Amino acid sequence: MKERRIALITGASKGIGAAIAQTLAEDGFDIWLNYRSDHQRAAEVARKVEETGSRCRLLPFDVTDPEGVERVLLPLLEEETPFALINNAGFTKDVILAWMTREEWEQVLSVHLRGFFLVTKPVLNAMLRKKEGRIINIVSTSGQSGLAGQTHYAAAKSGLIGATKALAVEVAKRNVLVNAVSPGFIETEMVEALPKEKILPTIPMGRFGTPREVAGAVSFLCSDKASYITGQVIGVNGGVYR
Repeated sequence: MKERRIALITGASKGIGAAIAQTLAEDGFDIWLNYRSDHQRAAEVARKVEETGSRCRLLPFDVTDPEGVERVLLPLLEEETPFALINNAGFTKDVILAWMTREEWEQVLSVHLRGFFLVTKPVLNAMLRKKEGRIINIVSTSGQSGLAGQTHYAAAKSGLIGATKALAVEVAKRNVLVNAVSPGFIETEMVEALPKEKILPTIPMGRFGTPREVAGAVSFLCSDKASYITGQVIGVNGGVYR
């Protein structure tokens, strides 16, 4: 019997992360579902995952907390190694740099970059021992083209793009493939307050994307069809950035 593969997804209690969890479960992955504090929504995602016939393990920890990450992940990694790690945890609070506080700057960079490091390092070491794995970082069009009010978010996401490309070179010979998926404007809580009437005319496809459409790109990169793709940034943005 073929061993079931595991996908670890951070920030997966809602939005894009939840859609990725459900899609990969439909692909046959068992899910390690990380979230910080929303137990109710995480449990709902877990229920949907398990309806597909896949298993779901809930992993509540803050990706920026070294002790919390190690306490939850290290015992699991001694027993099993995820085939896929999807670094999805993130957030932003739009504010122009002239009014931005140091705390706002550091919080956004910490979740995206510190969180990437703390979660990826132990999982990567396990993947390298097994000589296989996929690491997919969820970045953003904002990190490629910039967006007013998101200097901190753009800096974090562009940093994650650079980390993706560098890590891909480091680990390719061990059959660990590292890519990024870069969503544009996606129908999630993050865009609820944005002025759609101003944004839609800038999108060639004339609409916002869905979390499932982002998850489709992740699904492809986790599949055997993507076995010669590494160091790439796959845009899911309706043509807004090319």
